[in-house]
Amino acid sequence: MLVILGILISLFSFLYMAAPFIRKFFAGGVCRTSAQLPGKVVVITGANTGIGKETARELARRGARVYIACRDVLKGESAASEIRADTKNSQVLVRKLDLSDTKSIRAFAENFLAEEKELHILINNAGVMMCPYSKTADGFETHLGVNHLGHFLLTYLLVEQLKKSAPARVVNLSSVVHHAGKIRFHDLQGEKRYSRGFAYCHSKLANVLFTRQLAKKLQGTGVTTYVVHPGIVRSELVRHSFLLCLLWRLFSPLVKSARQGAQTTLHCALAEGLEPLSGKYFSDCRKAWVSPKARNNQTAERLWNVSCELLGIQWE
Repeated sequence: MLVILGILISLFSFLYMAAPFIRKFFAGGVCRTSAQLPGKVVVITGANTGIGKETARELARRGARVYIACRDVLKGESAASEIRADTKNSQVLVRKLDLSDTKSIRAFAENFLAEEKELHILINNAGVMMCPYSKTADGFETHLGVNHLGHFLLTYLLVEQLKKSAPARVVNLSSVVHHAGKIRFHDLQGEKRYSRGFAYCHSKLANVLFTRQLAKKLQGTGVTTYVVHPGIVRSELVRHSFLLCLLWRLFSPLVKSARQGAQTTLHCALAEGLEPLSGKYFSDCRKAWVSPKARNNQTAERLWNVSCELLGIQWE
């Protein structure tokens, strides 16, 4: 027993000593474009923390006018203040957006459109993970409602502004776990059977399918869209799972920092020449293999139509 304990202690000691080198190995791709964004307008959901915050920081550093759209305005203001001080860019603004409430989404869009005449980059970054079963203000299962339907509605409300500002881009955050997801049309709200782990996977598959169908709808408009897997990243996203929080701590040398996790998002938002790859899935700053389920055009189209029906909108 003591021998096993000694081996474990030695192993973890080695991991922590080697952490900087291991983390560099697992860091993944880096956004290398030097594109600057003076005069450009960006909206990022959930940018008060984690990947979204680091994405906002880098885009502000490049001169963009950045809107941090988040539920917790106080945390948003704290993040914005830090970014403004770090980047010397005063155009980092915070606006209230609760993706679990369609009234809040519509209010955000209405106020934004009254305030801004252009929108060049929309980054649908916010999300929830491993939540106990619950429903949004509109009666949607929380993962489906926040991760998919909330961003679907937000994009719908802002898409004409994106078209007017073309060239423009929409970047959706998904995850490699979309491979384990399935669109269960007979039980989208998880009322018959619910697993909070699989509910997250299902919503991430929905993100990929949404991007695929959105790219088709936007052909010829000058607006392109991409979906990304940021990697395994240290963030608040795992807060609902004690086990994942523990694993993230134990294996922190193998987990990306928020800044590293933001690189693929930045690549898809900024890199030149990506237009022919609209609708594609990216990981580590390059096009990646996507689940066969995410390539099913019939499923993508059906999910689009069902989403419109649930939200009470028409989006041809």
